[in-house]
Amino acid sequence: MNTDPLAEVVSLLQPQARYSKIVKAAGSWRVRRNESGQSFYCLMLEGSSYLTAAGQAPVLLQQGDFVLIPATQGFSMSSMEALAEEDADTEPVALLHGEFRLGRQSGPPEVILLVGHCSFAAPDAALLVSLLPQLVHIRGEHRLSALVQLISEESRAQRPAREVILAHLLEVLLIEALRSTAGSNASPGLLRGLADERLAIALRSMHENIQQPWTVAQLARQAALSRSTFFERFSRTVGITPMEYLQTWRMAKAKKMLAQQEASITEIAEHVGYGSASAFSVAFTRHVGMPPTHFAREAMKTAG
Repeated sequence: MNTDPLAEVVSLLQPQARYSKIVKAAGSWRVRRNESGQSFYCLMLEGSSYLTAAGQAPVLLQQGDFVLIPATQGFSMSSMEALAEEDADTEPVALLHGEFRLGRQSGPPEVILLVGHCSFAAPDAALLVSLLPQLVHIRGEHRLSALVQLISEESRAQRPAREVILAHLLEVLLIEALRSTAGSNASPGLLRGLADERLAIALRSMHENIQQPWTVAQLARQAALSRSTFFERFSRTVGITPMEYLQTWRMAKAKKMLAQQEASITEIAEHVGYGSASAFSVAFTRHVGMPPTHFAREAMKTAG
């Protein structure tokens, strides 16, 4: 089976729509948000603005640009006309039809944004998100613009199967945004690893044969690299060691199976590459902080 690691990670994240809204602005304005862990996206429908994410240089956004921050750690958006640090942030003014206005309230808007959040329902969301780039900025991708517009329309309409449609649209949006990013320019993570032809072979091997008892030496052979070169290159490019990546992926798959009551502990252990249920239980408890049976019970309570 030909497995796409990026598609698998995004699918396992289980993106869920939180909200999207149209924001119009004119004159001088600045908004700051300090939410942590949510996925933020912004599509510039008209005009230009600046986005500054924590630890990142300001990004100039122009009409048609799309930005995705898989896990926000605080960010600000501002007008092209700079505001002093001591100036007060702008409070959005609610308009009709769920739209908002920033800055000067009179006259036509100079900037129109579609902004939104989604969350991830995966039990291991934080670890999976850590495999993605910290910031994705895409220019000139009409497919993404069309997808975000569909998400906006669907989120406002109360039609049958709305949540199902939104979940699928968001999954496609995330995959499109991530694969549109130049891998060599991405921050360390899965996307950058997949852009490296040698590392991509090893990553796909882990995903396709998760049950195999991989070693660094075996993965290095898959990538046609020496053990030391492979280990250093993988760690630098992906941001974690090969074995840490493999365990992250195994535990994410195990959590999903436990939460869905798909199989016994023994079957899950075998599926994710452990020789026995006891070895799996020890590794799972160390990784998650509770035994797999306890995790399954808690997941059932939450679902109920």
